[in-house]
Amino acid sequence: MSAPTTILAVRHGETRWNVAGRMQGHLDSDLDTSGVAQADALGRRLADQRIDIVVSSDLGRTVATARGITAHTGLEIVTDARLRERHLGIFQGLTGAEAALRYPDDWRRFKSRDAGHDLKGGETLRQFSARCVACVGALAADHPGAIILVVTHGGALDVLYRHTTGLPLEAPRTFTLLNASLNTFEISEGIWTLLHWGDIAHLGVRDAIDDV
Repeated sequence: MSAPTTILAVRHGETRWNVAGRMQGHLDSDLDTSGVAQADALGRRLADQRIDIVVSSDLGRTVATARGITAHTGLEIVTDARLRERHLGIFQGLTGAEAALRYPDDWRRFKSRDAGHDLKGGETLRQFSARCVACVGALAADHPGAIILVVTHGGALDVLYRHTTGLPLEAPRTFTLLNASLNTFEISEGIWTLLHWGDIAHLGVRDAIDDV
């Protein structure tokens, strides 16, 4: 049996569009002042942590977060487009209110977590989940026993959590997706285990670790 791989999965720091409630998808907005500080704080938290590989989504907000972290760890960043956020099609760049007004039926299906809904040019939730899970699973299979820092997006963390815990894609979310949070998975022989979720102790928040 090969040694288990540890995945330290991180959501990017806060962006300007996060604050504005604007949906990013494959579009981008810069980290705001808080987001830059969050990435720096996480980098300081991980400075003495063993990390073998850093893999980031290739979108700007994740790469900026990864750079903020690796400024303290000294590791190189590998980018992988499979770790991108879900392509949100017609919703990209809109707020929820704007999307509901322009595309009421699509918005209803989106909010109901219809896993087969393609958002007119975007990805279905089912396609997105398969992409993210396959990417992280391949990283684990290719690097048995490694500790891999994965810098990605809230939607990606959502589907990784669901894959690991068995919560259906269509079920309401019962967990948090926090900017610059540290979320720890262990993968061994294709079996995924969630060790910690939503750890933001490095941001000065008490009782931040959720042991699962």
